[in-house]
Amino acid sequence: MKRQRLITGVFIGGLFALAFLSCGNLDVVGKDSVSAFDKLLKRIPQALTFDEANGGWSLSAPDNEARFVWSRNYAESPLYDVMLEFNAAPFIAAGLDVNRLGGTVRAAGGKLTVGTKLGDETLTYNGEAAPLASYEHIVKLKRKAIGYHGAMDHYGVNLGDGNVFEWAKDMATNDKDMVFALNPEPFIAAGVDPAKIEGWIFTTVTADDANGKPVQLEKILKTFNLD
Repeated sequence: MKRQRLITGVFIGGLFALAFLSCGNLDVVGKDSVSAFDKLLKRIPQALTFDEANGGWSLSAPDNEARFVWSRNYAESPLYDVMLEFNAAPFIAAGLDVNRLGGTVRAAGGKLTVGTKLGDETLTYNGEAAPLASYEHIVKLKRKAIGYHGAMDHYGVNLGDGNVFEWAKDMATNDKDMVFALNPEPFIAAGVDPAKIEGWIFTTVTADDANGKPVQLEKILKTFNLD
């Protein structure tokens, strides 16, 4: 009986250890995504600005054709808390009829936007609000929005409907340091030939499904090597 209790105790203790390690692994992804995002911001400081109209921070692509915007305060975001905004012209040239767009894709002022609301909380800061601190709020409050793309060795923010903004875990060993990834379906439905979008790549990428199994997904990508 004493031996049985000992085995049972070891088994239960092992379960707690596994649970702890699992939580730790989740925390590692969140923590490491912050340090990697900080390195990205510092690599291209000239591309980082505050976007008054959207109430958040804007990180522009080197070609100025796309940008990632994340909110300073969810309670004040006029549209989305995280979003991609990009030039509509290449999509229109590839067949886009903006009047046929649906879902979360918005068209205005020669730009296309995809994104999502994360919440309605009022975010507070120690001192003045800063770009990295606003990203850290996503990790702390909206952890499910942050992912790790193992096939690309990237961290990323889920923007909803299959759209993602990603950055390299290690820019020294990755040739795709910044990636704007779009779900092609709403664009194809609106008349776009995704293979003809100038400045973007239509390709298939490997990702994990909800059960952690690898699946092949079609994406429209804009990638940058920042070396």
